[in-house]
Amino acid sequence: MSFELSTAEQTSLALRSNINSDTKKVYVILSQTGTLLSRILKAVTGAYFNHSSISLDKGLDRMYSFGRIFPKNPFIGGFVHESPHYGTFRRFFKTRVMIFELTIPAQNYEKLSATISDMSSHREMYHYNYLGLFLAALKINHRQDRHYYCSEFVRAMLVNNGIVSEDAFEDITQPIHFMTIPCARFVYSGMLQDYAN
Repeated sequence: MSFELSTAEQTSLALRSNINSDTKKVYVILSQTGTLLSRILKAVTGAYFNHSSISLDKGLDRMYSFGRIFPKNPFIGGFVHESPHYGTFRRFFKTRVMIFELTIPAQNYEKLSATISDMSSHREMYHYNYLGLFLAALKINHRQDRHYYCSEFVRAMLVNNGIVSEDAFEDITQPIHFMTIPCARFVYSGMLQDYAN
């Protein structure tokens, strides 16, 4: 049995294909590892999730953030690649997450990907914003060039690459603020290891 699509159906299908090829998806991940620092942040902010990351793939095989470089040492931080399969999330395997999906124009995706790739190649130039994190707890906004804490970094990636308007965020951005991004679609809540397997 064979059939032919009408001209209108062919046009509609072509338009849908173009829309799909012209958009990409990125993922914002909120997490709670249960580390001492995350418990302190939870006590200060009152929020359950106190770490945020961004990923360019649905499987979250590679997430990007600012956090501890060495899983056993919370005092040395910087730009990090994170994964459910190694590093901090492997060590703290009971990490709970909320995952949000953002559908964005392909050109913005490529810009974000290039930004992250450049930061990854020059990671020694970037540092953890310890002072900014401390002052944020006192509701003081302190930014330094090439210094970030996790939610500062995710915010910068979304704003600087034209994905989300700066107006969508408060001056001091916490991980929970990513839950209210207009273009964010909730996709998962639970154990990170369950999502990754």
